[in-house]
This record gives sequence, C-alpha cells and structure tokens, in this order.
Amino acid sequence: EREREREREMQSFSFQVSRHNGCRRGHVRACCSLDEKRERERSVRVGGASRLRFHSSSCSSIATTSSTSSTRRTRRRRRRERVVETKSYVRDNRLEEEESASSPTSPSSQAASEPAPPSLQELRGEMESFLQRNVTSETSSSEGMMSAIVSPVSLEMKEQTDGLRNIVGERHPLLTAASEHLFQAGGKRVRPLIAILVGKATRKLYGHEDVTSEHIRLAMISEMIHTASLVHDDVLDDCELRRGNSTVHSMYGTRVAVLAGDFLFAQSSWFLANLNNLEVIKLISQVIADFADGEIAQASSLFDTNITIEKYLDKSFYKTASLVAASCRSAAVFSDCTEGEKSLMYDYGCNLGLAFQIVDDILDFTQTEEELGKPQGQDLASGNITAPAILVLEESERLKHLLKEDRLQSEGSLEEALQLVYENNGIEKAKALARHHGDKALSSLEVLPECEEKASLQMMVEYVLERIS
Repeated sequence: EREREREREMQSFSFQVSRHNGCRRGHVRACCSLDEKRERERSVRVGGASRLRFHSSSCSSIATTSSTSSTRRTRRRRRRERVVETKSYVRDNRLEEEESASSPTSPSSQAASEPAPPSLQELRGEMESFLQRNVTSETSSSEGMMSAIVSPVSLEMKEQTDGLRNIVGERHPLLTAASEHLFQAGGKRVRPLIAILVGKATRKLYGHEDVTSEHIRLAMISEMIHTASLVHDDVLDDCELRRGNSTVHSMYGTRVAVLAGDFLFAQSSWFLANLNNLEVIKLISQVIADFADGEIAQASSLFDTNITIEKYLDKSFYKTASLVAASCRSAAVFSDCTEGEKSLMYDYGCNLGLAFQIVDDILDFTQTEEELGKPQGQDLASGNITAPAILVLEESERLKHLLKEDRLQSEGSLEEALQLVYENNGIEKAKALARHHGDKALSSLEVLPECEEKASLQMMVEYVLERIS
C-alpha cells in the first residue's frame, strides 16, 4: 500500500512538471489552459528568463499520469537493453577475427557476405595518416609556422601583450582611445616576439631558463615605437586601412593621428628611461632618429633613377631594420652577453629586417590588390623605387624614361613599368637579395646554444622568405 502511495505521488509530481515546464522538445502539454499559455508567453516576452518555445498545436493529446510513468519506465528499460546488447567495436572486431580463424568459410560464402569492418590496426593506421597530413599542412602554412615560432615564449608574449594595454596610461582619453584601437587592431607582434626569443636564447648561454622583467618591458617598448611609426606613416601615405582595420588617421583625423604617434613615442621614451641601462637607451633612442632619416631619404629620392642598391638598403635599414637590430642587441645586453655575442645578435636583427623590407617591396609587384589591401604597384606609382625596379634600371632605358620623364602619368605607363620589371627578372634578382640577407641572419645564430628559441629564430627567417617562395 505504501509503494502504491509513493507511485501516485511520483506520477502526480511528473504530471505537474510536464504541465508547467513543457516537454524536452520545447512543447507545452495540451493540459495547460489557454490562459496559462498566454501568461507564460507574456512572462517570456517581459522577463526573458524562460527559454521555452510554445507550439501548442504540436502536442495534441493530454498527458495522463499513468501514461507518463509507464512511458518513462519503458524508455529506461529499452536503454538498458540496448546497452547490454551493444558491443564495442574493438570487441566485435576481435570476436569476428576469432570466428573467421576457427571456422573457415567457402569462397562463395565469403563473396556473398558483407565486407568485414576494418581492423583496429587499420583504423589506427588511418588515424595516424590523417593526423600526419593535417600536421604537415598546418606546418607548411604561414599560420602554422608562426604558431611554432611563438610556442617557446607564448607565456612571455601574453605578458607583454597584456602590458601594452596598461602602458599608454589614462591621462588623455582621446589619445588613449586611439592607442587602444591600434593595439587591438591585430598584427603578429613580430618585433616584440624577436626580442623575447633573443633574450631567452641568450640567457641560456649562461644557464638561465627564463627572461627577466627588463626583456618583457623592452618587447613592449619596441612594439610601441613600431606602432607609433605606423601611425605617422599612415598620415604621410593617407592610408585608410591598416591590418584590415580603419587607421587612426581615418577615424580621428590627421591632427589626432599625429598627436597619437607623438604620444606613443613619448610614452615609450619614458619607459625606456626607466630601464636604467644607458647602452639600451642609446640604442633605442637612435631608432627614433633613424625613422625620421628613412622618411626623409625616401621623400628626397622619389622618381630618382640614379638611386643605387646601397642607398636603397640604407633607407630600408632606417625604416625597418634599425628597430629589429637594436631590439636584438638590447635583449643581449639584458642577458649580460659579451660584446661579440651582442654584435652577432645585432647583425641577426639587421639582416632579418632588411630581408623583411625587401620581401615587402617584392610583394608590391607580385600580389593582387585584394591580397595587398592597396593597388598593385602603388609604391612605384608614388615614385618610391624599390629593389625589383632598381636592380633592372641599368638594363632598361625605357623603364628609366617612364620613371624619370613621364613619372608614370601617361595612360598604361604603370602597367608597362611593372611588365618591364618582370621581363628583366627584377623579381628574381630581388628574391636572391632577400635570401642573401636571410642567410647572413642565420649565420649570426651559430653562437647560440641548441634550444627551442634558437630554432624559432631560424624559423623566423624562413617565415619571412616563405612569403615569396
């Protein structure tokens, strides 16, 4: 009698739950009155607390207490029966192999029977092959390569990225907002990554495993200086997009963009002074002067067909390689390296930066407008003569004429100039120049011990050159 009473109570409880909460498919039991449904719908619209969806037409029968209880017991029993009857694939496969070994079958019966499922060894082989294909394809891509480069210093990179959000300060809301927009606009943070990798690799020369706080702050400062230079570059070039996002120049105007760049330069200088290392202060301060020298050198050589490859490399050093080289040497300074080791790290950064700039200039000729985010050949059209064109100027008088006399103003002149660079193997010559500096960068790493960070620095060279392969 007590069992029947408990069963009636449970059935009544199940009935109430099904009545007021609805079934699992999101329907309301038909036993709910129309007023109750309207009240529930109103509470959903007003409060937003309930996630039920009301489709009363989907439930046509009233849920009775006996049917609800018996249905649930039946479902539980069937699930238990299925669990008991179901065998794992591995056990089934083993049983089938034992049966086939113990009872041989005729060829006709084997042909008529269904094909046996693959063995466990075959499945394991297929899975290993699948994983190998995916790992290979990921590693071959630039994204996979960058992930492998970052891997040894992922925690340090996260620390410096978080620090960038606080380093700009809160004294000037508008400039701070512009700076936050820059740091959140994406980018691979290559310069701070290189600085941290060099710092960690050179520390291992002396038996240390971790970088110091000075290495992290140096990485943040290098990214701030680089970002400030980009803001000013966007103003000079009147760019609307950077890394797929709107530039500060296009969002806040020229005045705010110039001030935002100055603000970042000033903030980086303040934090640089707080590192309390005179050698590093001199190195990084020179970088800011080099930026200005590079922009002046570029502006004074527009459409200059007498420019030599040496002048081009000097300009590329000022604009790109100087910061990378100074960051690498500064990282070695904080690792207490010898003068020879610091010089080799500087050489690595210098040649890597030059290779990076040459590759960027090649892509201006080879990539489409969709890939570049700007019209193809825009550098050449603006009079900035880069390595692919410089290396064929002596061989093509027509190209000289288009650049010096016509200044690419006539219709079709830009397309003709690009074609002349292609026909005279300017792209291949520039690729060879980039690889030359990449090889020089790799040779500077021989002083480092064999470690993950050294491998990442080597892969960084391949990552830069991979874009033109």
